[in-house]
Amino acid sequence: MRLALLFAGFILLTCALGYFTGWYLIPVLSITLGLSLIAPFFDIPALQKKGDLKYYSLLFLAEKPKNQCLKIHAGSLFDYYFVLDRSSTPQQRKAFIMQQFLSGLLNFIEAHQTHKHLKVRGTSYIINARTAEKIGFKPQKTDGLQLLILGYNYFNLVIANSLAKGKFAFPKLNRTISFEADISALIEHKANIQNLHDRLLRSQKA
Repeated sequence: MRLALLFAGFILLTCALGYFTGWYLIPVLSITLGLSLIAPFFDIPALQKKGDLKYYSLLFLAEKPKNQCLKIHAGSLFDYYFVLDRSSTPQQRKAFIMQQFLSGLLNFIEAHQTHKHLKVRGTSYIINARTAEKIGFKPQKTDGLQLLILGYNYFNLVIANSLAKGKFAFPKLNRTISFEADISALIEHKANIQNLHDRLLRSQKA
């Protein structure tokens, strides 16, 4: 409720600013930016309640399968805001994000072991191609639509990236990769996933 009121106040303020200055592009850009930032705080809980989105760890989400294909996500601004420990170092936060992704992936594999022909797809600027291959994914070319979606949500990604690094930081979208795997390939790489997960978990406790 408080978030909705803040957003409503933000819209009124930018509309007034556009009206009195004659720069009508200000409210248009501001509302677009505001919607991008606020959307996860409404969309994520709503999609989870409907069953269209499921958490397998604090920072690993999976959509409902469509045509034997399922999309995964390594957390959103909504998750970063509520989950990340602001008192931890950037290195600890980075390790935590990756560890939670791998923890979710292990839980996901466990829940889908009988769906061996199900394809799993994702897009990330955090996971590099080498790591993706090590855990069973094959890097794919990111399509134009996905890049357009990333571009629209860029300011959302800036805030999430800044929360992860503990300072204002722009994500390097040129490092964005898409990746894909069959469940069977992920099962084959389960030991690698577990080993990497355990190393990251130990590094957080060191």
